[in-house]
Amino acid sequence: MEIPLLNDIVIIFGLSIVVLFVCHRFRIPSIVGFLLTGVLAGPHGLGLIKALHEVELLAEVGIVLLLFTIGIEFSLKSLVKIKKSVLLGGSLQVMLTLLAAFFIARFLGQAFGQAVFIGFLAALSSTAIVLKLIQERAEVDSPHGRTTLAILIYQDVIIVPMILFTPLLAGAHGNWGESLLILALKGIGIILLVLVSARWIVPYVLYQIARTRNRELFLLSVVVIGLGVAWVTSMVGLSLALGAFLAGLIISESGYSHHALGNILPFRDVFTSFFFVSIGMLLDIGFLLQEPALIALIALAVLALKTVIAGVVTILLGFPLRTGILVGLGLSQVGEFSFILSKTGVEHGLLAGSTYQTFLSVSVLTMAATPFIIAAAPRVADILLRLPLPRRLVSGLYPAHEIEKTRKKEHLVIIGFGVNGKNLARAARVGAIPYVIIEMNPDVVREQGAKGETIYYGDATQEAVLKHADVKDARIVVVAINDPAATRRISEIVRKLNARVHLIVRTRYVQEMQPLYELGADEVIPEEFETSVEIFTRVLAKYLIPRDEIEKFIAEVRSDGYEMFRSISKVPMSVSEVKLHLPDVEISTFRVDEKSAVVGKSLARIDLRKKYGVTLLALRRDSQVVSNPGGAIKLGADDILFVLGAPDRIAQVTNLFDNPKEG
Repeated sequence: MEIPLLNDIVIIFGLSIVVLFVCHRFRIPSIVGFLLTGVLAGPHGLGLIKALHEVELLAEVGIVLLLFTIGIEFSLKSLVKIKKSVLLGGSLQVMLTLLAAFFIARFLGQAFGQAVFIGFLAALSSTAIVLKLIQERAEVDSPHGRTTLAILIYQDVIIVPMILFTPLLAGAHGNWGESLLILALKGIGIILLVLVSARWIVPYVLYQIARTRNRELFLLSVVVIGLGVAWVTSMVGLSLALGAFLAGLIISESGYSHHALGNILPFRDVFTSFFFVSIGMLLDIGFLLQEPALIALIALAVLALKTVIAGVVTILLGFPLRTGILVGLGLSQVGEFSFILSKTGVEHGLLAGSTYQTFLSVSVLTMAATPFIIAAAPRVADILLRLPLPRRLVSGLYPAHEIEKTRKKEHLVIIGFGVNGKNLARAARVGAIPYVIIEMNPDVVREQGAKGETIYYGDATQEAVLKHADVKDARIVVVAINDPAATRRISEIVRKLNARVHLIVRTRYVQEMQPLYELGADEVIPEEFETSVEIFTRVLAKYLIPRDEIEKFIAEVRSDGYEMFRSISKVPMSVSEVKLHLPDVEISTFRVDEKSAVVGKSLARIDLRKKYGVTLLALRRDSQVVSNPGGAIKLGADDILFVLGAPDRIAQVTNLFDNPKEG
């Protein structure tokens, strides 16, 4: 018995393999490959697909799973943090794009209702494509990634009122005010359901299921939660994608989000491919070839218009110009929800004939261009930022109070105040190390500045911002942000400003290490390998390997730039065979306690070398370091001493600086 859908699935996957392989050879993004597959297999191409409606249903499942996984990787707390970007940024972007498209359409002779509807279509961007690309580039947590996500969330919500207004634009009559009120009440109910489920219901249910240790049961439960919430939201008139995102947020608040994500990812990748293929099927190559120049011109105009508007909105939110450029380019395409909205417009006569085909062609072209645009966005930003632009535009319209500027020297500069930045600042406070922070999120800067943190707002890819933080006089700079392109740019500028500074850079991926070293980084910390270090440290400890041997092994791994991990062919040394350059000598630091008997005594009187067999290399008092201090210097409370000697000799002086007796 022939099953049309099964035949079409085999055709889609088989053709996708060939197209994606060719695209890979020419370094063309996979999303473009799926779009090309749809063009070839669709009704306007080779006509290989028969069950078009069923493929569209599979595509909707792909969108649901994509937004579901994004919600899991995000969280309600993260959503609350970007509420300003969602409400203010999203509403400004949609309204300004709608107005601009409306006036252009009216100028070109479109009727009022049709012009407004064209504005609706132009205001929406592609959640599926943009978020997938941002995820692949590990930029979801970057300032431009969070702002892009915020505006896309708003667009996914605003499409519902747009659909309700579409019949009115076509001249239909109805009690739309009552419909909006009912929809608002349903929306409030959905929000309450999400909050209650995230706080109590889902964590309890997943805990009980996880106790069974049944993988199939857990997977089915996660799928039911995701599809169930999506179904509920669609029943009340909201979009499936929004419901899936909310379902992901619910699970993200439980302790099982990572396990759930691991189970869902393979299904997401398979079904998402159907979405991109289904979009490609809409493109009529024949119509495109009739007016290629006109359609290309309209597509470029749409890309430019949406880039400028989204970029301006981002700058108005207080972000620097670089973030505005990245967000603008990321949101420049027409979105998949515009296709859903366009079907409603066709039903009510707002789109017809050549106008509808032009819309489809322009939309698919802008979607196909998106991977290339997002990949080129950092380079475009760097080029534009070299122009003589106003400093306030480049650095951002920061609304918070200015922090009093004080000249610093030999301090620590922390770039990025995420989890790593916060932990580093906390450690610096404990160690009494002077530091300053550079952060691009104006809300974080305002909040932390009010708490007394020395934190500056600005884009660290700008030389002026780094100069403001006195990078020229810093001892150490740590780059801990989630934007690979910005990290490379910052590393290059820091090394140019200060040739002697110790530059430490955190990166997520191994392939970023070598470029960062070439740009001047002294140490590159890859998260992938540091996780491995932590794992094998705990494993060796469980096997009762001596702690000092474990530490030596860690030193061996890190000293050669993680080469042991990067090169499988390299045979690692046995823990017992690890030898450091000075196995019988170590350097230790001691802080002089205020109650110690050595306080106020000169180094000549204490005579560390003669009495204890150790050598004082340096002494740090406040922020000043004295190398090879003379015998006349008297020790004070909180002085930090750097001592060289054999391990047994070091052990003898361990209690000297905090014991009332001098020994």
